[in-house]
Amino acid sequence: MKNKAITSRDVDFAKWYTDIVRAAHLASYSNVKGCIVIEPNGYAIWERMQQTLDKMFKETGHKNICMPMLIPENLMKKESDLINGFAPEVAWVTQGGDKKLEERMCIRPTSETLFSDYYSTLVSSYRDLPIKYNQWCNVLRWEKETRPFLRSREFLWQEGHTIHETKEEAENETKMMLEIYKKFFEEYLAIPVITGKKTEKEKFAGAEYTLTIEALMYNGVSLQSATSHYFGQKFSKAYDIKFSNRNNEQEYAYQTSWGSSTRMIGGLIMVHSDDNGLVLPPKIAPNQVAIIPIGNSELVKVKVEEIYNELNNAGITSYVDNSEKSPGFKFAEAEVNGIPVRIEIGERDLNENKITFVRRDTREKIVESLNIDVSKYVNELLSKIQNNLYNNALKRREDLTYECHNLEDVEKIMNTKPGFIKAMWCGSEECELKMKEIKGTKSRCILENHKHIDDKCIVCGKEAKHLVVWGIQY
Repeated sequence: MKNKAITSRDVDFAKWYTDIVRAAHLASYSNVKGCIVIEPNGYAIWERMQQTLDKMFKETGHKNICMPMLIPENLMKKESDLINGFAPEVAWVTQGGDKKLEERMCIRPTSETLFSDYYSTLVSSYRDLPIKYNQWCNVLRWEKETRPFLRSREFLWQEGHTIHETKEEAENETKMMLEIYKKFFEEYLAIPVITGKKTEKEKFAGAEYTLTIEALMYNGVSLQSATSHYFGQKFSKAYDIKFSNRNNEQEYAYQTSWGSSTRMIGGLIMVHSDDNGLVLPPKIAPNQVAIIPIGNSELVKVKVEEIYNELNNAGITSYVDNSEKSPGFKFAEAEVNGIPVRIEIGERDLNENKITFVRRDTREKIVESLNIDVSKYVNELLSKIQNNLYNNALKRREDLTYECHNLEDVEKIMNTKPGFIKAMWCGSEECELKMKEIKGTKSRCILENHKHIDDKCIVCGKEAKHLVVWGIQY
């Protein structure tokens, strides 16, 4: 049976998304306009993401640090592209207690300024480099339209900021971090992504260039999921980050920045979930297995405890629902919360030497003999679910990826069954803006080292320079 609290995603995708967030208790609206309360279920997913990415960052030599939340206006103004890019979204603090501040301070929308200012005091020689720091924090951006996880005024994220001795080393860092994000999305979140370079118009304010991973949601709308920026010497010149190089000459350092946020939770929901609630890939699910006792006989209690211990000893995270709710309610709750595997243990099955498993991805109910190695069986089941979720998402992305050679086809696709569009582009901002007139279609990324599908720009017909992925975005 379909969950009555959840609107069908094929009827009203936006309502369906909000229904999932609320039904799975991921977040709720707060009285702070544009900000959400991330509830325990939602925060547990963020913790899993954080733990996994943090390990990957540290394995590549990055260390965590914590910067202040407030940035003096004079620091923000040192890099003009950055302040101009973020000006519409910046929130300013002008008073402390009952006194007006001598200089107003912004609540960080991002921390390039603070890191750059700090690095200018830290570096004197090439021997000090590289410095590879990351911080987990909250930021504030005064968004006009908000939606839980996807776009809120305050959100959680990580932002890496590194400085290097050479251009080559910094560019390698930029590419490496993009690959880490790609691996995390595909291997842990089971979300296939496209990687490439942002256009000049769409790159991060202050960057020489921006690399991005782009994912396609179930409804054909794209989500910029993580970005990695090469700054070159722009910030180091603005903030005077110099070092004595190997020739004993003063040189400006080369910088990078890269980040991902709680937006990833929104992506998880929109790629994998269904009309019955949240669906979580096993590798990122806080709880991989829900064990549901049916009845409270001693036989059931003993078997439940035995299986719970076996799973947790095997490194499979599980919990026992011993609440006083009915078995049917427990089944529905595990399902709406996206628990990958449900194990139902009742006296009748035990007397028949049986045990029941239910997959969240397919909702398939499987009855097996109690003689099986439960932990091995569940591990194999979790692996199948992880792979199935990725393959389903990949197939849907492929089904919703189109090659276009004229604007009429773009318009038809975006008005009927949107998705990723591959089309050639001459490189002019004018043509980019012309594409945007079609339902807000924007460049997602330039596909480098890909075979061109035409020699003419899809908009103006002039010689094409780039193969670009276009799409409607969140």
